[in-house]
Amino acid sequence: MSLFRVMDISSTGMAAENVRLNTTASNIANANSVSSSYEDTYRARHPVFAAALQQASADQSKGVGVEVKGIVESQKPLQIQYEPGNPMADENGYIYKSNVNIVQEMADMMSASKGYETNVQVADTTKRIFRRVLQLGQGQ
Repeated sequence: MSLFRVMDISSTGMAAENVRLNTTASNIANANSVSSSYEDTYRARHPVFAAALQQASADQSKGVGVEVKGIVESQKPLQIQYEPGNPMADENGYIYKSNVNIVQEMADMMSASKGYETNVQVADTTKRIFRRVLQLGQGQ
């Protein structure tokens, strides 16, 4: 595998983790949102990743990047709470809260951050290898 391909794969990983971080941040920002209808309530969103297999050949040594296939909404049930005094309550006195789990989102954010950091380190190491190869070519 060429060093240029390593940089390409690392960049796809950084892009995917960036999407994951942004999605997680959106979930955390809307964790305490309330709605007066089940349909309008914010639902947690999660990115779907896949290996970019169509770009890879049968040769396993080429390496495969990652691509974001889309973002899906969580199917976990929403929190329904009886609060007839709440201005957001429906005609039956219920409010609907998001299905975002803050603990899970924080764990996802830490994981995405580490994944991004790891891809940056791979790119940085590859850059250092490029420099060393150039120095060897100059006779140093």
